[in-house]
Amino acid sequence: MGINILNRHIMESPVFDFIILPILILLARIVDVSMDTIRVILIAKGYRNYAPAVGFFQSLVWVITISRVMVNLENWMTYVGYAGGFALGTYFGMRIESRLALGHELIRVITRTNPVELIKNLRESGYPVTSVTGQGREGEVGILYIIMQRKAMQEVVSIIKKFNPKAFYTIEDMRFVSNGSYMPRSRKLLRRRAQTR
Repeated sequence: MGINILNRHIMESPVFDFIILPILILLARIVDVSMDTIRVILIAKGYRNYAPAVGFFQSLVWVITISRVMVNLENWMTYVGYAGGFALGTYFGMRIESRLALGHELIRVITRTNPVELIKNLRESGYPVTSVTGQGREGEVGILYIIMQRKAMQEVVSIIKKFNPKAFYTIEDMRFVSNGSYMPRSRKLLRRRAQTR
C-alpha cells in the first residue's frame, strides 16, 4: 500500500513531469528511430526476412511513446524529449548499421599503371578480382572489379592504396549477390579458415 502511494506521489510530482517523463520519452524515441533506421537499411540491403520483426517492435515502442506525449500535451518538455530522441535515434541507428556493415560492396578501380601486383595481393588476400583493359583519355587503362562483403571494404581500400596509391576507385552498394558466401569478410577470417584446415 505504501509503495503504491509513493509511486503515485512520484508520478504526480513536477520532477516526474518535467525531468523523468521527458527522459523516458527521449530514450524510447532513440530506440524507436534506431530500429526504424535499421529496418529501412535491412530492406534496402535485401534482408527482407528480418525487417518485419524489427518493424513490429519499432511500431510498438512508437505507439507507447506517442501515447505518453498525447496524454501530456500541456508539458512542452515531452516535445523536447520526443524531438531529441528522433535526432539521437537517427544518429545511433546509422552508427549501429555501420558497425553491423550489412551487405556487399563493389569497388571499381581504374589505373594507368600495371595492376598485376595489386591483383596478385588482392587474390592472395582472398578477394575475387575481375580485370579488363579499357581506353582512357590518356591511353590504355586497367579496370578492376572487386566484390566483397562490406565488413572487408576498409581492408581492400588499404590494399589498393598500398600497391597503387594513384589509382582512381569508386565504391557502390550492391543490392543482391547470387553467391556471396565464398567471399571473406576480412584477413582475420582467412587466417582462421587456414588454421582449421
